Amino acid sequence: MSENFNMESRSVAAGSDVDWEQLYREGETPWEKGAAHPALIQWLGENSLSGRVLVPGCGLGYDVRALAAIGAEVLGLDIAPFAIAAARAFPRRGHESYVLGDFFDPGAVRGKFNGIFEHTCFCAIRPDRRGEYASRVADLLEPGGRLLAIFFLNPDHDEEGPPYGCQLDELDSLFSPNFELVDERDGLSTFPGREGRELLRLLVRL
Repeated sequence: MSENFNMESRSVAAGSDVDWEQLYREGETPWEKGAAHPALIQWLGENSLSGRVLVPGCGLGYDVRALAAIGAEVLGLDIAPFAIAAARAFPRRGHESYVLGDFFDPGAVRGKFNGIFEHTCFCAIRPDRRGEYASRVADLLEPGGRLLAIFFLNPDHDEEGPPYGCQLDELDSLFSPNFELVDERDGLSTFPGREGRELLRLLVRL
């Protein structure tokens, strides 16, 4: 199945919310690659994301376990019960845990985080909720906390997503009120089919 897929047949209209649990149960999960994102592994070889770290939309938890393996206390969050159950079944790599919940629900996770790793959540939500996403990230991070994000810039059909693409000026507008951009990289090591289509950004909470 193609990584970029039209969910219209599963929802009322293109861009409406998706039944992620059904997709997991049916094995229609092209975003699950069986490994942590290669750019995350490369970045962690040169840097660290330590302390209490949140991974929203964690799926089966490959990124969670990669972060836990280098010493972070990592919480993976996902809205699909199937994904959380499967993530918990993997051998532990360190101080990782998983919770079922909606990223936009204030009660889904408690307390502040030193870091957030974004990989698949931002591109999966409707574009009209991106302002809410940026505010939620800012609320969850301690001052000085870091958002490490891999943004999917140009999926094949971003108007009909998910996944939905984004533009650099949109990212600047969304995050600049509460964050300082301290690192940006393109040409990332990535999964086949995503070459040249992603951007890594490290932002620090003001």
